[in-house]
Amino acid sequence: MARSTRPLPLDPIAEARRQWNSHGWTSAADGMAAVTSIMRAQQLMLARVEAVLKPYGLSFARYEMLTLLSFTRDGVLPMASATARLQVHPTSVTNTVDRLEKDALVTRSAHPSDGRAALLTLTDAGRALVARASSDLNAVVFEVPGLERDDLAQLVRILGKFRRDAGDFDIPDAPAEPL
Repeated sequence: MARSTRPLPLDPIAEARRQWNSHGWTSAADGMAAVTSIMRAQQLMLARVEAVLKPYGLSFARYEMLTLLSFTRDGVLPMASATARLQVHPTSVTNTVDRLEKDALVTRSAHPSDGRAALLTLTDAGRALVARASSDLNAVVFEVPGLERDDLAQLVRILGKFRRDAGDFDIPDAPAEPL
């Protein structure tokens, strides 16, 4: 959801927090405000990202897939590995790949040693498109995310701890191997 042309006269999340407290839900008020703030921040950030990707005909899901493939040594990755690394349902990956394949940005082929698996390959057109889109995303969104550098580092640390504690990932003993 994009930012309205005129800011609201009050912070609706602060008002919701006030209401939570006035209804006796004091122990949940801060958690509600944090969760709701993160969800609204996600909407604002996604709107910025989608505005940059729209001229390329990419959704964020399609962009993520192309980027993941571009980070591999040869632009090739088993579909199951893409599903795991993107942390989405296999059906979502299939739908994303279907659209990317239709646009000739990736190809899908049988895995040479596993008859049940499929390999995804980034095409030259896909590699060129994701390079241009990444350049614009870096310049317009990632280099200027709307937070001061110290706040940004603290936010990444806090959310990383939250994700790790929620079981999203383990801290590896050694750095990950390149794809």
